[in-house]
Amino acid sequence: MPRKPRIEIPGYYHVLNRGVEQRDVFLDEEDFETFEEMLCKLLKEFNIIIHNFCLMNNHYHLLIETKKENLSKFMRQLGMRYSIYFNKKYKRSGHLWQGRYKSWYVTDEDYLYTLIRYIEQNPLKANIVKDLKEYRFSSFQYFINQNRMPNCLKNAWVYKNFNKSVDEIVEFITAPVDKEEMKTIAKASSLVVATESQEKRTKEYLIGIIGKYNNKQERNEKMLQAYKAGYSQQMIAEVVGISQQGVGKIVKSKKL
Repeated sequence: MPRKPRIEIPGYYHVLNRGVEQRDVFLDEEDFETFEEMLCKLLKEFNIIIHNFCLMNNHYHLLIETKKENLSKFMRQLGMRYSIYFNKKYKRSGHLWQGRYKSWYVTDEDYLYTLIRYIEQNPLKANIVKDLKEYRFSSFQYFINQNRMPNCLKNAWVYKNFNKSVDEIVEFITAPVDKEEMKTIAKASSLVVATESQEKRTKEYLIGIIGKYNNKQERNEKMLQAYKAGYSQQMIAEVVGISQQGVGKIVKSKKL
């Protein structure tokens, strides 16, 4: 049976991938640097923003923001190009990655803030370093050494929203992720829009997509994203709390 297609809508995604059989996919400094270079090049090609990343020996985490429904194509190219490099260098063949990547749609700001710290603090959690400043293969190193900042990170949420202040960035990212905040990640992950075992489009998933909004324009944009992802006007109306006719008018006005 063919794999079910992922639901993709523009927005923030937490992306994770591991080496096959949890094997190491970054064996030396050149591997880490090559992956970073490939990542930045592809981000530009696909018009995708990266906010945070952390490369560990056998897996990686990305926090990216898509503008179009192109996450799968982007990830396929990233995985393929790095696999070709790795297999050629180490004279091996076969799959490098453990199946398809996993991705979670970021449903609200609280989840976003927690996720940023969670991703950056992976080396601490794994007891690789005692101070994040010691780890060289994450976006954090560029936030605190901004003279080395690659162009692909210059639109990162942390870099822009803390006015490029290193002290403020360090304070934010190194703040502990407590148990209650971890529950936020678990809850948001349960509302995943793109998973390896994609289920039918339920109202619960739709609530995760719509999330919070600050004004009518933002609400309408989220409704349009949901409609493009395949949700019915009736279900959108029920979640948002307006009439189905109202949803229809918004959809029609945008000429989707």
